[in-house]
Amino acid sequence: MASENTDTESSFLQSQLLIAMPSMGDPYFEHSVTLICQHNNDGCFGLTINRPIEITIDELFDQLDIPTEDSLVKGIPALRGGPVQIEQGFIIHDTDRQWENTLSICDDLAVTASRDILFDIAKGEGPDNFLLTLGCASWAPGQMEEEIMNNSWLNCPVDKQIIFDTPYEKRWKGAADTLGFDVNIISDVAGHD
Repeated sequence: MASENTDTESSFLQSQLLIAMPSMGDPYFEHSVTLICQHNNDGCFGLTINRPIEITIDELFDQLDIPTEDSLVKGIPALRGGPVQIEQGFIIHDTDRQWENTLSICDDLAVTASRDILFDIAKGEGPDNFLLTLGCASWAPGQMEEEIMNNSWLNCPVDKQIIFDTPYEKRWKGAADTLGFDVNIISDVAGHD
């Protein structure tokens, strides 16, 4: 007898952008946009893409003793990727090549958490498009689904223009606008039990 597959992959949110509802009670995630990098039966891992922090990429490279030859990284802020593992760096990037610890998010987007990509970025040999985040967001199995059922989040398909080209302060509205309605007028009361 064939076993029934209860793993409904279509319900998983990998390669989606999570958009915090205006009524989000957690101040860390208020008006945040989080790229879901991995979502499976073990839980959910994502990186917030609209929370710049005080340290710039070139300053971070100086702290890590990585010589910076590419002037394009000077002055670009790192982002707060989430409240977990806040000292760990993650690079969201195009998939034009792979590095030591690269996780594919979708066909044209990946995340890498190894130093080799940092050295390539510093030399100007990194990916064409990238974001550097410190920390990540993670959810236990079923936790994200519960938060969505409680109207904490909306989601939309990943949009590289929002990730790489939209100014940080406009990413929440940009992601919300892809849904085709004004999220500010949505009730925060769930219509289900």
